[in-house]
Amino acid sequence: MRHRNSGKILDRKKGPREALLRNLATSIVLFEKVKTTRAKAKAVRPLVERMITTGKRGGLVSRRKLSSFFYSENAAKKVLEELGPRYKDRAGGYTRITNLVRREGDGAEMVQIELV
Repeated sequence: MRHRNSGKILDRKKGPREALLRNLATSIVLFEKVKTTRAKAKAVRPLVERMITTGKRGGLVSRRKLSSFFYSENAAKKVLEELGPRYKDRAGGYTRITNLVRREGDGAEMVQIELV
């Protein structure tokens, strides 16, 4: 039974999966758009949205939470100084997923996830 199971496993154990999603979230924040598979984009979207919402609040607690999540200090700084003020009037929905062509090798659905 699947009661209250949420999130995608992405064919990885817990540690590598969390590292993958944190790396992907860091890349999305730093470069503002990333090309990846549909499953990974749908799995990382809530994380990115949550971190931007944390950055909108500002303050020392938010800075420490962002620094503990992102692998790069530049990503935490960008969320606090650029993305937080940019989305201060927006109530969520900071990312957009756009379909691309299927990947040549295995036919995986490729998408581009970007900040709006």
